Amino acid sequence: MSDTSRPRATVNGGPRSGTAAHPEAPSRPDAPSRTDSPPGHAARTDAGTDALVGAALPLLGSWLPGRRWFAGKGRPVTAITPIAATPLLDGDPTLIHLLLRVEQRTGGDDQTTADVYQLLLAARADLPGRLGRAAIGRISGGPYDGTVVYDAAHDTDLTRWLLTCFAKPGELGPLVFRRLPGTQIPAGLTGRAVTAEQSNTSLVYGSALILKLFRRVSPGINPDLELSLALARAGSSRIPRPAAWFETRLTGSDDSDPATLGLLQQFLAGAADGWELALEHVQRLCTDPEWCGARDGRPSDHISGNFSAESFLLGRATAEVHLALARTLPVGVLDRPQTDQLAAGMARRLDAATVAVPDLLPYRPALQDAFRELAESARDGRALRIQRIHGDLHLGQSMRTADGWVLLDFEGEPAKSLGERRRLQPPVRDVAAMLRSFDYAAAHLLAEQPATVPDPRGGGRQSADRDHLARLATAWAVRNRAAFCAGYAAGGGEDPRSDAVLLRAFEIDKAVYEVVYEARHRPDWLPIPMSAVRRLAAGAAPA
Repeated sequence: MSDTSRPRATVNGGPRSGTAAHPEAPSRPDAPSRTDSPPGHAARTDAGTDALVGAALPLLGSWLPGRRWFAGKGRPVTAITPIAATPLLDGDPTLIHLLLRVEQRTGGDDQTTADVYQLLLAARADLPGRLGRAAIGRISGGPYDGTVVYDAAHDTDLTRWLLTCFAKPGELGPLVFRRLPGTQIPAGLTGRAVTAEQSNTSLVYGSALILKLFRRVSPGINPDLELSLALARAGSSRIPRPAAWFETRLTGSDDSDPATLGLLQQFLAGAADGWELALEHVQRLCTDPEWCGARDGRPSDHISGNFSAESFLLGRATAEVHLALARTLPVGVLDRPQTDQLAAGMARRLDAATVAVPDLLPYRPALQDAFRELAESARDGRALRIQRIHGDLHLGQSMRTADGWVLLDFEGEPAKSLGERRRLQPPVRDVAAMLRSFDYAAAHLLAEQPATVPDPRGGGRQSADRDHLARLATAWAVRNRAAFCAGYAAGGGEDPRSDAVLLRAFEIDKAVYEVVYEARHRPDWLPIPMSAVRRLAAGAAPA
């Protein structure tokens, strides 16, 4: 799942790129251009690299669509073309940095789209058992007959070498490695691949650093790098500190901006994932005697208050990030025609969603009214402030450290184009997304509870009153949503509840997206966003 309120598993973990692109970085790397490899390895010739990649292409054609990070699932692959193959290590193993243009059929009349994917392609005569799950396949025939090719992101012998490229910033063929001034890159750390991600791959180096490899790449600076650098420049403590990155210019691209390939950041060792932390508290709905005994449907203060205090602090941290982005990057205002366009876009998405999920039909008139109210609010002379935002905010994009909350993964919604993700937007969009995440935290765990719960009086188990548990879950969500909004206001942002029309429209837009997603991918979870649709259609306050 890419951007629904129940997050994909995450880890921690404008300006233009290039010499004039990053005023916070050196205009050119200090180190000279370099094509050297570690001792004992000679760079493979271009001809040898091309031959090995060509032999691996048939295997890649069947392997790529099965990757979690492959965006074109369900559409036939019509062509795979290497656009850049950079030899990094020769011998056994061999390591090649590979950029592939993948074309896929999108509809009738032979219409196709193309995406570029990044792969660290490795080859060995034989694959150790520890790397079995990284295997792409064994080449059959030709000069590389019997050679095994695999995804090097899972080979600690090779990811260790990759880190050394950041320690000495410079050029390695078409790849450019950059490092923030004053940043120290420890030597000798191995990179362990985190297997839970969907749209990218992250390598954790010891307890110090994490490298995010962007699998699908586009010309231009990735928002995760752009916003991390901007927030670091603003002195924000609400993000993992960026350390280094690497980039390249895509061959054949009309865009002159380098494409961001990877971002090296501080690893937040020992921090608690916001989603998991929320679920721990929701779990008490069924395991804590006071929760089960709260027959009025209201969680007791000493339990619910524990996480609502965290929700308040998370809201404050979110406001601080928004304010820092507004100070550092361009801001703007939507006029009346632009606000009309915003509302019209929401209405079009609802119409399309209603076709896909007819369950939405009874609520469509009330939801469309909410979007009309948003458009009419602009006619009263109100200007809508826009700026750079997170773009894919939910509890799983936050981590609780000893020093407070930190926000992660500023890449935006991976399914959207780079231009869309870098667009200025109302900050309330992030707020609405987080409010939906609180609903998911409560309802998701409740939906997976067994039919019985511990008897608070001891001596066995008693039947769960599902209606009672549902009331508790709703009360938990309401309490934490309100705490988040209050924290956002305390952090210097405008209280999201002060503009109920705006907040309701954005939360409806998010819930409608969730309905379509769940109907297609997880029908058992469809009641979660449908519950929000019913509430919002009835005109209930978003928080």
